[in-house]
Amino acid sequence: MLHLSFEQTEIVKVSIMKKDIDNKLKSKNIKPTAMRELVLQVLTEQKTAISLPELEQKFEKADKATLYRTLKTFQENKLIHAIEDGSGSVKYALCQEACDCQPEDLHVHFLCSNCNQTFCLNDIPVPKINLPNNFSLESVNMVVKGVCSNCKQ
Repeated sequence: MLHLSFEQTEIVKVSIMKKDIDNKLKSKNIKPTAMRELVLQVLTEQKTAISLPELEQKFEKADKATLYRTLKTFQENKLIHAIEDGSGSVKYALCQEACDCQPEDLHVHFLCSNCNQTFCLNDIPVPKINLPNNFSLESVNMVVKGVCSNCKQ
């Protein structure tokens, strides 16, 4: 039986995580780079949507333009989606695995009025919108506001 030290176990975990991150990038036709891997790692660890300024705080030494371009690349390749929740900052969250960012893939978002965190409510689809003739749907953004479970406690 193989026995690994704590350090060896951590190296194995990091290696597996990096492979998962690279596979996720490649599945969306995004070339893995060090910055893209790091940003995707942060997004994967997030429980709520994150704004560009919040992301910048996590990467103090990173160039703001590089972070912005990374988010735009992820969004264009449907790895993440943007959320305009009315807070003044666009926030970003990972898309579901099978998401193609079509209107039928969209879900409701929840903005906590106490902590200002935005949550993806992936199990609650945006209701179907029946537009009048000669109107065409381009995007839907549904944000529900209230107090999240963390702040209720």
